[in-house]
Amino acid sequence: MKDIFDYEIEHAPQNQCICPKYEKIINILGKRWNGLIIEVLHQKDCRFSELAREIEGVSDRMLTERLRELEHEQIIEKNVMHEGKIISTYRLTEKGKALGLAMQPLKSWAGQWIGIDE
Repeated sequence: MKDIFDYEIEHAPQNQCICPKYEKIINILGKRWNGLIIEVLHQKDCRFSELAREIEGVSDRMLTERLRELEHEQIIEKNVMHEGKIISTYRLTEKGKALGLAMQPLKSWAGQWIGIDE
């Protein structure tokens, strides 16, 4: 007896075997530096200079670009405070926090299966 999932698979368009939402998040995480930015912000809110220090090898220009992209996707938000001088910090949104949690099993998998030289 076929269930509803068999019906959906049989009647799905042939070119849509990958969920568009899954494809979108893989494209976001697949961009260099995005996963590391999310990982650092999953641990703590950071100023730009702290992120640049934590993520070895990222240029200021590229970090700025990636932060803007992640802001646009509502994964992070920039918080600007005026306390004598302007202080900007970045933090994960609720959406970003959920993504950070979802990335933890991948981090565990990498710890077990990926060598440092790979």
